[in-house]
Amino acid sequence: MTGKLIRLAAGAALAALLASAAAAAEVTYMRGNDSDPETLDQHKTSTVSEANILRDLYEGLVVQDPAAEVVPGVATDWQVSDDGRLWTFSLREDARWSNGDAVKAEDFVYSLRRILTPETGAKYATILYPIKNAEAVHAGDMAPEELGVAAPDSQTLQITLENRTSYFLELLTHQTALPVHPASVEAHGTDFVRPENMVTNGAYTLAEFTPNDKIVLSKSDTFHDADNVAIDRVVYIPFEDRSACLRRFEAGEVHSCSDIPTEQMAYVKDKLGDAVRIAPYLGIYYYAVKADKPKLADIRIRQALSMAIDREFVAEEIWAGAMLPAYAFVPPGIGNYPQGASADYKDMDPLDREDRAKELLEAAGHGPDNPLVVEIRYNTSENHQNTATAIADMWKAIGVTTTFVNVDGASHYAYLRDKGDFDIARAGWIGDYSDPQNFLFLVKSDNSGFNYANYANPEYDALLDEAAETSDLDARAEILRQAEEIFMRDLPYIPLLFYSSLNLVSDRLQGWQDNLQNVHGSRWLSLAP
Repeated sequence: MTGKLIRLAAGAALAALLASAAAAAEVTYMRGNDSDPETLDQHKTSTVSEANILRDLYEGLVVQDPAAEVVPGVATDWQVSDDGRLWTFSLREDARWSNGDAVKAEDFVYSLRRILTPETGAKYATILYPIKNAEAVHAGDMAPEELGVAAPDSQTLQITLENRTSYFLELLTHQTALPVHPASVEAHGTDFVRPENMVTNGAYTLAEFTPNDKIVLSKSDTFHDADNVAIDRVVYIPFEDRSACLRRFEAGEVHSCSDIPTEQMAYVKDKLGDAVRIAPYLGIYYYAVKADKPKLADIRIRQALSMAIDREFVAEEIWAGAMLPAYAFVPPGIGNYPQGASADYKDMDPLDREDRAKELLEAAGHGPDNPLVVEIRYNTSENHQNTATAIADMWKAIGVTTTFVNVDGASHYAYLRDKGDFDIARAGWIGDYSDPQNFLFLVKSDNSGFNYANYANPEYDALLDEAAETSDLDARAEILRQAEEIFMRDLPYIPLLFYSSLNLVSDRLQGWQDNLQNVHGSRWLSLAP
């Protein structure tokens, strides 16, 4: 009996040793992220921090490679009809959900219908309006079954568009086009996003979600390209305090940070050298102005506020040269847009601009006896706080009094999307695809999810509608330029800075490529010893 106990003990010790060795061999990527996700329902998300996680969990018809180029995902290839309206995708036979189910064309039909069903409450659904009948379905005027998607068989998906759409393939890389597992959604409803319920088809599965602490992803054994996924676990850590991520990066506790505290940029560049990655980024940093609020409805007030901002100072002194001054809303270098519109005061002397801003405020009824008082709302970050403080000083010079409110990122964007009351709110937009429509559509009157300003201009809407029906790219670009001119006159959003991506990347983290959309799927990365 004693011998048997000894053998059992030895066996247990060996098992523990093997388990320990396996754990030691497991590769874990500690990944700093901007903030906690508000949700992991791909049909209800809107932020970059959420997109980073969803990109690891799910795979769409197409995906972005390390250089952010579009490459096959669940679809192995596709054909487009001569008129550019019918897209036919052939799905790979080895695509699997994490529970072993085959990924079928019917799953994409279900998913696209779900996001456009009004009851889903998807505030990002407008991005899919190029699909035939999408707008009518989203408005509740048509049944989801009338959406222009079909599955002739389980390996073939057809999507019909309203018009030829030059950026459609890029659009499909966005999280709105990611599939959900139909049976899980039907069984669990909104709780399908919980770790114990979530079924994914990407490189990773959701193992743990502890709000304000971490999100743990585990490599999926059923992913069709699992043999080429080098990282076993990805631990996303939310860092609204960018300095906290910097400290943990220096301590070797995280392998990447998704932002850098710009007030420490000189130190960071000097101390960390090649770990600092600054690259052009397809995005705009802006202030949304509640355009339908009585005290801000007069466009002269919005023009004065914009005119008084010294963007060069903000870019150089607050953001340490990591951002570019923005006098337009559509970023430079974007596709299908040779020449955009910009503010007519761009080249004015700053003092002349200040005088003109005072005149505009006075004409709108504000002066020493009736000062304009505004509140800037921003999501917690040293960079956002310093930007708001600097702009408040600039507005003080033209007689404007400013107060501040700051909250965490998830709460901030939920408040904006849910039409919370504010005067001026910090926001940013990163292009989902390289086309000006993806920026100008934000303040279309029917874009309830992202028109934080409650801006409504029938002329502006009509131009965007006309552009959507125009196949000639040159003619379309001119129509969109006219729309941007109206935007820059009415200023529902005050453009401040064009983004650069700011990352800290450990020399152990291999495969990271700087790209215009700052997309870095964990499946493409590896960790050196």
